[in-house]
Amino acid sequence: MTITDEDCLAETLAFNEQFETAAASRPARGAAPDASLLAVLRRNRLGGDEPPDRLPQGQDRVVAGGVKVRVFVPGDADGVYLHIHGGGWAFGSADGQDERLWRLARQARLTVVSVEYRLAPEHPFPAGPDDCEAVARWLVGRAAAEFGTERLLIGGESAGAHLSVLTLLRLRDRHGITGAFRAAHLLFGPYDLSMTPSQRLFGARRLLSNTDSLRGSYDLFTPAMGAEERRTPEVSPLFADLAGLPPARIVVGSEDPLLDDSLFLAQRWQSAGAPVRLGVVAGAMHGFTLFPLTITEREHQRERRFLAAA
Repeated sequence: MTITDEDCLAETLAFNEQFETAAASRPARGAAPDASLLAVLRRNRLGGDEPPDRLPQGQDRVVAGGVKVRVFVPGDADGVYLHIHGGGWAFGSADGQDERLWRLARQARLTVVSVEYRLAPEHPFPAGPDDCEAVARWLVGRAAAEFGTERLLIGGESAGAHLSVLTLLRLRDRHGITGAFRAAHLLFGPYDLSMTPSQRLFGARRLLSNTDSLRGSYDLFTPAMGAEERRTPEVSPLFADLAGLPPARIVVGSEDPLLDDSLFLAQRWQSAGAPVRLGVVAGAMHGFTLFPLTITEREHQRERRFLAAA
């Protein structure tokens, strides 16, 4: 484990404090939101009125029998990165990070394919994992013909990190596919939906995610499931056999309720035989890469370097 970015801890903690102060003036988000609140949250995860800009470099396609994807193709790509967005399985979209994904595509020389998977609660588990699995299988079979390379990578943020691991496990267990994806990049994911100690103990701090908001997300994604059902490997990859998975870079902030999830998954990943780089960002809250911070730019640079070298 590496503790990173301690030199800018003061900036990071000051931002957390500002975020909590601003959040105190808004209604608390606890249980699963109703339809009207869900619509507001989906318009913009950060609370603004305008959706993120869609760049003209992004291509909207339908692949794998009906799954929408957004594709960024730089001129000199020598690999394909399957990106799975975050948002608690209920928010977010493939076009929500166009600027970041286009920059990643250019600087890491990767075609980026971002999955527009179906969202809960309209489409609860297993709809989202099904869509991600379908696109991954499509890439395994079609990447060479479509993009001129068989070098595949996978990753995502938060719920997208969870779905990335589930996708690798499904490829292995359902289709006997291992080794097709050369690396996984996993940012602050939830890997135990029955809740690790850090999730349960985080409490009601008004950061981007806390104990109550996590419970609400799990209720949307896996309605009517109890804790024991959520511990099954098909739902919570922390409990899965991780043999045969590729090298991974796992990153989480020290002020994230999902801290244990990354710590525990990294240990199990390494014990299963694959190299792991684990980074804990000093003072960072869940979803820190969404915000204009020094740690965000550094993390994006580290992500690009890892994916380019994988």
